Amino acid sequence: MAIAFVGKGTPLSAAGLNAAAERLGTGAAEIWTVIRVETSGCGFLADRRPKILFERHAFSRASGGRFDAEHPDLSNRQPGGYGTGGAAQYARLERAMALDERAALESCSWGLGQVMGYHAGRLGYRDAAEMARAMVTGEDAQLGAMAGFIAAFDIGRWLKAHDWTNFARAYNGPAFERNQYDRKLKAAFEALGRGRLPGLDLRAAQIGLTYRGLDPGPIDGQMGSQTGQALRAFQARAGLAESGRLDAATKAALERD
Repeated sequence: MAIAFVGKGTPLSAAGLNAAAERLGTGAAEIWTVIRVETSGCGFLADRRPKILFERHAFSRASGGRFDAEHPDLSNRQPGGYGTGGAAQYARLERAMALDERAALESCSWGLGQVMGYHAGRLGYRDAAEMARAMVTGEDAQLGAMAGFIAAFDIGRWLKAHDWTNFARAYNGPAFERNQYDRKLKAAFEALGRGRLPGLDLRAAQIGLTYRGLDPGPIDGQMGSQTGQALRAFQARAGLAESGRLDAATKAALERD
């Protein structure tokens, strides 16, 4: 069955966030730390497709190296060659799916936590295709996959202890130092501690603005000048009072598909 990668792109809810924190025995700040480092705060592209990264070395392994010679950009024993992020990753995925759909879906990292498709079975999915369909539904499912991965591999202890080196090694793999994931996690957690945690309503509004072609700046659940300008632009378009604030009428309008 074909997979429709565009869905509603439902933003993270309080229930989804609380369920992940409860499962892992952490506070919300630890959850947001991982989200901020893995996807810069949002699990969807502006076109409502989940954020992905196609890993050519994973595809080579999953497909038994059958395509290494003719398609080295898609299938290669060496990591790298990612190309442009965002929508361009779907072009790579679709090309790989034409070669071996199962291996291609297993070779992408998905959503808020960028969990690899080849972990689908450990997370309770029948296969990577079922996992991909779940990732399309919304960020609650994406965060559930992230929490499931952390729980399945027993690395929540390092997250709770703020042992960013061991957490990064387990979560991101042995090459974590090259990308300084441990330092990024530490910096993100400290930044969250200095300020406020993302407001879910405002964050959902920011995501809704991106779906409508507007730029609210970082998806961080904080009211900044860019978010205010984007809200005013949306309000003008929707015939609402141009307050630049997330009032009830604006929130309701953004929640409509």
